[in-house]
Amino acid sequence: MGRYLARVTDIEATDTSSPNVNYGIVVDCGSSGSRIFVYCWPRHNGNPHDLLDIRQMRDKNRKPVVMKIKPGISEFATSPEKVSDYISPLLNFAAEHVPRAKHKETPLYILCTAGMRILPESQQKAILEDLLTDIPVHFDFLFSDSHAEVISGKQEGVYAWIGINFVLGRFEHIEDDEDAVVEVNIPGSESREAILRKRTAGILDMGGVSTQIAYEVPKTVSFASSQQEEVAKNLLAEFNLGCDVHQTEHVYRVYVATFLGFGGNAARQRYEDRIFASTVQKNRLLGKQTGLAPDTPYLDPCLPLDIKDEIQQNGQTMYLRGTGDFDLCRETIQPFMNKTNETQTSLNGIYQPPIHFQNSEFYGFSEFYYCTEDVLRMGGDYNAATFTKAAKDYCATKWSILRERFDRGLYASHADLHRLKYQCFKSAWMFEVFHRGFSFPVNYKNLKTALQVYDKEVQWTLGAILYRTRFLPLRDIQQETFRASHTHWRGFSFVYNHYLFSGCFLVVVLSILLYLLRLRRIHRRTPRSASTATLWLEEGLPSQKIAGTL
Repeated sequence: MGRYLARVTDIEATDTSSPNVNYGIVVDCGSSGSRIFVYCWPRHNGNPHDLLDIRQMRDKNRKPVVMKIKPGISEFATSPEKVSDYISPLLNFAAEHVPRAKHKETPLYILCTAGMRILPESQQKAILEDLLTDIPVHFDFLFSDSHAEVISGKQEGVYAWIGINFVLGRFEHIEDDEDAVVEVNIPGSESREAILRKRTAGILDMGGVSTQIAYEVPKTVSFASSQQEEVAKNLLAEFNLGCDVHQTEHVYRVYVATFLGFGGNAARQRYEDRIFASTVQKNRLLGKQTGLAPDTPYLDPCLPLDIKDEIQQNGQTMYLRGTGDFDLCRETIQPFMNKTNETQTSLNGIYQPPIHFQNSEFYGFSEFYYCTEDVLRMGGDYNAATFTKAAKDYCATKWSILRERFDRGLYASHADLHRLKYQCFKSAWMFEVFHRGFSFPVNYKNLKTALQVYDKEVQWTLGAILYRTRFLPLRDIQQETFRASHTHWRGFSFVYNHYLFSGCFLVVVLSILLYLLRLRRIHRRTPRSASTATLWLEEGLPSQKIAGTL
């Protein structure tokens, strides 16, 4: 784990002079603006089990290379031809930081989220078309058709899950006996024996409008009905983070669900709409004037004690006064969970695979953190009993005292009067969503509420670049293997050729020696034969006969 702590707390400037550093760029086109992130990573270490060691690029001043512009890209729905001009400042910014020699091999991803999702498909297509046409003309980044798209909420959730677990070091193979592990049935190979690997962390994120949950489902799941199975297909994502599709140790099955209307602000709006409608109806039936004047206010248990508030609707005003009753507030908002009696369901009756609570860990972001930290000052390890006591005390405290504490700076620096006013409601809402909606037991000990992980804000863009560059290590591994084998072959060839040359040389030398020896023997035989012939002639033997007998 120390390695990962070093990775995220290391704030050294990126060494742009090193040829072994690679770069990648992700543009997050959100509803309110677009933000560019430049990432970098060293050459892969050659171990096919390891992912790329991706981190945010840091400039000479050690600041993350990030830039944001407004408005959101969806504002150009009716003038798509202006989109590439709109996004150019971001790309120029990245081009100045990524070494020029690396531009052609630096992938650029432009990924659009919520703001673009609500546009008609024709307008989405026109915006993306302008980007794909104009960007390659002005920039040399690696930018293909698949690098610009509108991603789904499911994709965004998966990327966030990947990013957080990568920073936590949960994708590494087991190195320490103290690491929590899980038994996993690899999707698609359930007949095989389960494998053991590090336990991943789930995430909970409650924004102003929606709430999201994402966690790994390590075991094969069963369904209560065929309809539930059909719904589950859209909520379960199966993907391989490994660089080789044939290796299954990095195959994950993750459940991701987004609940519109379940964010803190949207929930309060729904609650007020219900108060207004039901109070108007009761007044009409019973002839009452509740909420119609400041001296006959609607008593709201979800507001701090004695605070005054108003609801404006259709030109009418309804007056509220807080009673600060946390338990009654919880009871009042429980019907908003829309729970059903069907098994394995959560908010709005949506399918939720079982969670092994005894062997799990979750991180709560955004409203989960703000609710526990901004006012109650207990962010971090969540304890339901401690939280409910603090929330009850807060709700039951007079508004005048809360204001005095605020003026004395006793709350978090970014806590404002809006937070103080709706802290009671949002505390109750968070509690109900977590324990009733998602069915976490009240004695659950493994939720950490956080703004950052290891002092670093983890964006879903980190998960996006990790997922989209997952095959790059295989290329590096193959190149290293080729180089190694090529070097080996050259060494082998040299040795082989050396012996071949020596062998040929010996054959030639031996041939010459044999030839010389043969010549010498012939030379010795010739005079001897001549003397013998002379002797036989002298004895009266015909020379032909002598020749024939030779």
